Amino acid sequence: MEKSKIEMMSPLTWAYVGDSIYEVYIRTYLIETTNLKPHKLHIKAINYVKAQAQADTLKKIYDDLTDKEKEIVRRTRNTQNHHVAKNADPIEYMYATAFEGLIGYLYLTEQKERLEEILHMTLEQ
Repeated sequence: MEKSKIEMMSPLTWAYVGDSIYEVYIRTYLIETTNLKPHKLHIKAINYVKAQAQADTLKKIYDDLTDKEKEIVRRTRNTQNHHVAKNADPIEYMYATAFEGLIGYLYLTEQKERLEEILHMTLEQ
């Protein structure tokens, strides 16, 4: 996909993609590092992918982001989202969406090495 087309996408589209990329990354990490059954894997994965965890992760890695990545986070965080989170307060949800937007943007722009670095940072937190 052309970078100009990706740049013109709604940041919520980046977040939509980032949500699934992060979920697959966490699930893969868990099956590689544990010997849990599917239900326990699901419970463990929730600890990483819930809005509060994503918001906290973003805050912890924020200083390690480039200026462009911070811009992506800002744009996604500030995009008006009409979705109401079930299990997170609105501020947490905005930061979680911003985190997913960053992951989605890096994935869509094929910045695989940087995406891996950031995903690895999330596990160190």
